Amino acid sequence: MSTFLPRAERIIDALLERRPGLASSAGEHRYDDRLPDYSADAVAADGAMLREAAHALAEVDGDLLDPAEQVDHAMLSALVDRELFELTEIRAHEWDPLRHNPGPLLHTLIARPYAPAEVRLTALAGRLAAVPDALATARATLDDVPRIHAETAVGQFAGTAALVRAELPALLDQAPALRGSIEPVARAAVAALTGFADHLRAGLADDPGPGRDPRLGRRRWEARLWHTLDTELPAAEVLRRAWANLDRVTDEIRAAAAELVGGPEDDGTVRRALDLLAAEHPDDHTIVAAAGVTLDEATDFVREHDLVSLVDDPCVIQEMPEFARGVAVAYCDSPGPLETADVPTFYCIAPTPADWPAARVESFYREYNDHMLRNLTVHEAMPGHFLQLAHARRYAGPTRVRAVAQSVPFIEGWAVYAEELMVGAGFGGLPVRLQQLKMQLRMTINALLDQLVHVEELPEAEAMALMTGRGFQEEGEATGKWRRALLTSTQLSTYFVGYSEVAAIAALRPPGTPVRQWHDAMLAHACPPPRHLRTLLTR
Repeated sequence: MSTFLPRAERIIDALLERRPGLASSAGEHRYDDRLPDYSADAVAADGAMLREAAHALAEVDGDLLDPAEQVDHAMLSALVDRELFELTEIRAHEWDPLRHNPGPLLHTLIARPYAPAEVRLTALAGRLAAVPDALATARATLDDVPRIHAETAVGQFAGTAALVRAELPALLDQAPALRGSIEPVARAAVAALTGFADHLRAGLADDPGPGRDPRLGRRRWEARLWHTLDTELPAAEVLRRAWANLDRVTDEIRAAAAELVGGPEDDGTVRRALDLLAAEHPDDHTIVAAAGVTLDEATDFVREHDLVSLVDDPCVIQEMPEFARGVAVAYCDSPGPLETADVPTFYCIAPTPADWPAARVESFYREYNDHMLRNLTVHEAMPGHFLQLAHARRYAGPTRVRAVAQSVPFIEGWAVYAEELMVGAGFGGLPVRLQQLKMQLRMTINALLDQLVHVEELPEAEAMALMTGRGFQEEGEATGKWRRALLTSTQLSTYFVGYSEVAAIAALRPPGTPVRQWHDAMLAHACPPPRHLRTLLTR
């Protein structure tokens, strides 16, 4: 019998126990009463665990494993190596306050009804009670914080405090007997969250400088990219392919714009066409309902054109919680692969902040107009993240590896490929086709920004010119993306690289194989890196 299976399960147990966020996202509820521990002793113990796990996996003879186990072994080894790299080289817990925000771990217990209220409240009490100590550790650990991270964290921590104040009472109404034990720890948690936001705000006022440079630099960024992508592509090749794709899609969007409004195939015609479409847009009061309509449209279209097998899992569209805002405009929050309860997926959209001026709000909704919203729903929900992750939850393998070691490039790559698939079949006609091409430009520029900002120190003015010029983005969208390029690193590259690799696998569909059958086969192996998926499908 192979030694890999018991070793893999022991390592997964250790990872889930030390990473409550990973456990929650995977659907493992044994650690729902915990928050991450970034104290010096805990970080040292975590590093020792990861080194021991890497050694144990290195002792496994991969040639003795079957194909599925070989992929699991490679994925688990990559996950352990990546976690060790993050802990020892990036050390984000020492400079990024966003890493210390308990909001997502509190929200999942309040919002997702995976168990009776009494069970979730008991776990929530443990997390709320841990908030003051966790934030005390954050104050002692954080040093030389980048200004942009501190500014974003002020809003997110205020949003987490608002989450507890606003949403906890309704859950307590379902289990009033626990009110006496929950409310005191909730008040202490809110005080700690508010105090931490005030602490960050005071630091910003005392030091008007930029703080630590959020750019990683070439050595650390390229190393992180290698761990993030799990691909054979070097950074220089990613950059070369991105510039080439930008040229290709520019030609396509010029031709599509000329088809819509007439005129020469040039940038002026593209802007005229996009201005025409931008005038048709939702607002803060209608965007959630409009997204619901687009989800129904996309679902019907996938069914009618037999593109991918549908599921009966529920998908709930809602406003993005305040604690999660400031990085992306939308996200898909899916139940984890280990979740056994019948709970929904949340497709979350962020309305504009209350303090935005009217011109910036108008710019935002010109970008996320009715036609772009259709494309966004394809990406986040149908047949993008929601449907793909629903298929992934149905995978049953020899270990739990694929439940905890999901490939972001595959997940994002499938969602971008889904956009192309839908417009290729005619979804939304030429208007949505134009928006999808604009998203292709944005996705490609994402990869360029990611590398140019962190490696080449691209100035903000040049980044904005690239996005608003070559990408035809509204100024508000470009401003938000500049912030995201500084707040994150390597994540913006996952869309382009993932799409390139997933689209290449889709093109391998054997002659005579129906489209839906091939897409179902692509989604039948959970979320492996594309290079492993290619091996599984072709083998």
